[in-house]
Amino acid sequence: MDKFFRTLRGPLRPRITVKYVLCVSAILYISYCFLTGQPLLSNKLPSYDGPYNVGTVDIEIPSEEPRNFSNAVLKETGKTAFRLDTVLFTVFYPSSPRGSRSPRSRASRHLWVPRPISLHAEGYARFACISNFLTNKLFALGLWGLVGDTEIPADVDVPLQDSTSGITRRGETEAQVILGGEHDEMSKFPVLVFSHGMASGRTSYTHYLASLASKGYVVAAVEHRDGSGPGSIVIGEDGTEKKVFHAPRESLDPVAEVDELKTVQLGLRQAEVEETVNVLDRINSGHGASVFEHNLRGEGQTLARWQGRLDMDQVVVGGHSYGATLAMQALKGAPNGARPFKGGMILDPGKASGPLNDDIDVPILVIHSQSWSKKYSLFYGRPHFATVKEIVLGVLKGGSDSWFMTARGTAHTNVTDAPLIEPTLLAWTTGSTVDAWEGVMQYVTVSHEFMQFLGDGRLRGVLELGVTHPEYDRGEMASPAEGDGMHWQIHVSPHEQSVCSIAAQSARFESMQGRPPTSAYRIANDMGRTGSGGESSTDWG
Repeated sequence: MDKFFRTLRGPLRPRITVKYVLCVSAILYISYCFLTGQPLLSNKLPSYDGPYNVGTVDIEIPSEEPRNFSNAVLKETGKTAFRLDTVLFTVFYPSSPRGSRSPRSRASRHLWVPRPISLHAEGYARFACISNFLTNKLFALGLWGLVGDTEIPADVDVPLQDSTSGITRRGETEAQVILGGEHDEMSKFPVLVFSHGMASGRTSYTHYLASLASKGYVVAAVEHRDGSGPGSIVIGEDGTEKKVFHAPRESLDPVAEVDELKTVQLGLRQAEVEETVNVLDRINSGHGASVFEHNLRGEGQTLARWQGRLDMDQVVVGGHSYGATLAMQALKGAPNGARPFKGGMILDPGKASGPLNDDIDVPILVIHSQSWSKKYSLFYGRPHFATVKEIVLGVLKGGSDSWFMTARGTAHTNVTDAPLIEPTLLAWTTGSTVDAWEGVMQYVTVSHEFMQFLGDGRLRGVLELGVTHPEYDRGEMASPAEGDGMHWQIHVSPHEQSVCSIAAQSARFESMQGRPPTSAYRIANDMGRTGSGGESSTDWG
């Protein structure tokens, strides 16, 4: 017995060394993560703050018109590089009042990085131009360690808010579904179709998009198979799978010119957006059971109960970066049958994704992150900021209320989920100075206000403010706006802020800094000559 206790004495009375402390800390941390369901090396995605719980379904439907968008093939495989076979998108929607018992989902929650994780790891390795057997495995290990178990906090395949809880079974006809329950006149939900940026996918913006869903919108996040994302799997009607990876121009045969490549990619992206709108319209028209039957992802058991619940007269297109460029392109000629968009939400429109369409006849909300406005970039021979501002002014002068603003303290990635999952790492690498959750919620709030404006014509919050900064103010020379405007520099607005108001703000700010307020009146004098939008004041009428 004495020998037994002497054996235990070492572990029970250890020497307190650095190695021992590190090992115990690691064991305790891993145990804590295991017991609480917390990812090992990242944060959980937060829940949503709107009045509704959020449901989600993945939908992949064969294209009504499968086609190639280029004759280019991939050197690696010899297969067509840009082809539309199916359209894949994730829908976020309001499912039940917040605080009530959420409908029980029969499916596990979606993972933030869709499986297989090795696909996305190889895609990111390709973006880094170091893809090989070893680096792909290392990327997969790192990706799994960082976000492998991160879930999207939305319930899969639950009923839409106020719809009946009936579930369609495969093979059940539309008539059988309709006869199974009456369709009462219920509220309709406005629709947002969202296009992701370069090196992103349909799950990269879940908190921004699902937060809007929690406020009463149906949001479709499209997955583009144009070679701009890290990786995606196209499922054929026969069950076969085709991997689509990042496709730089050097991987193509023949090698495409840069502008030619962008044109092809944007053409494919627009077709995917149009197909998404078509599927949503079919669901709204009472063909939800058919969509479920043909959904290659096997979800959508309650779609038959969505008949008449989507407000297809209130459809908005949005996008970030490359997706913002696509959203602007999709607004050309809108609203029309294929693209019934009543407005556009443009987040950090691309600086290297092709020309920006300026032929827009509907209201738009353009938001720059601070890093996007701050960095001077030439764009087809002109400053990018000036180009964007001129487009928004043109839309405004054409009779459609539009806004252009910069979100203070934010970086290009702040609207994505990445800062929420890895806040310290992203703040360090991007220079963002705003809290990760607060940063994305700035976008959610003003986007919600814009969607409300499109519905009822009322201005709320930030949209009520006039121009506070005709140009991006790198030094924050003018004092911050108060109240709703404290997070924003507003460059274009339907409501011009008076010269005296801006001068007074500048004077107060300079007084606080101990400087004479004379420069404020120089600002007022300059603005009196140029107008608050940077154009001749007589042009505003």
